[in-house]
Amino acid sequence: MSGKKRQPSLAQLRAFDAVAEHLHFRDAAAAIGMSQPALSGAVSALEEALGVTLLERTTRKVLLSPAGERLAVRTKAVLAEVGALLEEAEAVRAPFTGALRLGVIPTVAPYLLPTVLRLVHDRYPDLDLQVHEEQTASLLDGLTTGRLDLLLLAVPLGVPGVAELPLFDEDFVLVTPLDHRLGGREGIDRSVLRELNLLLLDEGHCLRDQALDICREAGRADVPATTTAAGLSTLVQLVAGGLGVTLLPRTAVRVETSRSSQLLTGSFADPAPTRRVALAMRTGAARSAEYEELAAALREAMADLPVRTVSE
Repeated sequence: MSGKKRQPSLAQLRAFDAVAEHLHFRDAAAAIGMSQPALSGAVSALEEALGVTLLERTTRKVLLSPAGERLAVRTKAVLAEVGALLEEAEAVRAPFTGALRLGVIPTVAPYLLPTVLRLVHDRYPDLDLQVHEEQTASLLDGLTTGRLDLLLLAVPLGVPGVAELPLFDEDFVLVTPLDHRLGGREGIDRSVLRELNLLLLDEGHCLRDQALDICREAGRADVPATTTAAGLSTLVQLVAGGLGVTLLPRTAVRVETSRSSQLLTGSFADPAPTRRVALAMRTGAARSAEYEELAAALREAMADLPVRTVSE
């Protein structure tokens, strides 16, 4: 019984690839910086390792055998993958390079992404930022399965194996139609939430859960879901149409209320209802030092927003 064939080496594959491309030993050797005898020996060793004849050698020229034609394509693919592996290793060694798959919730994405994208463009130009907008449950699943690297969302999450890097706290404001008795008022007591016709987002949005929590804290048992919306833009249009009132995080106010002249915003008395927004990563992530640096840079960049930045 014959022994196991030896594995081909990368040097042998590079030698064969060069010969397959140039069909000339001297030119191939010059192209990859090998001596001609070493190149010829490498190709012969590859043929022995694979157990096939790759080249048909004549006195005047070199031809690929039928097997050589087929394996030349595979060899080029293997070398390309090795090149990609080396590039990926370089990206790992150099921080803020390569791909970063960022998951963002819909009630954060439209209002914070401009700041995030500007920061990444200016400070981390070699970072390939890929953004995925999904609801919280889907984002957490993506993080724990490795589909996503980092999340930007409302916390606390309370999920084992997920670490939070807090960015800021922001107040909720009350958005009303023009003719509402609370429209534009300051120092509103949150107890008014017990009787208001409050419009909410659909199930699955963490902002809906936060609004319900705020209502419970104000002493309201439940909010009947007579009308709901899939996004904040629709929610605000329903308010403008007189169907009720809603709660908006302050970062969303300028974008959403500018769409209609039929809206007023009111602010709550201290302590106002708030939410905290953070980055979330897998505990012990290989790039955790990068993510912590990114969080610090984002806190700095978000100083101009209507929020209160927080440190860990």
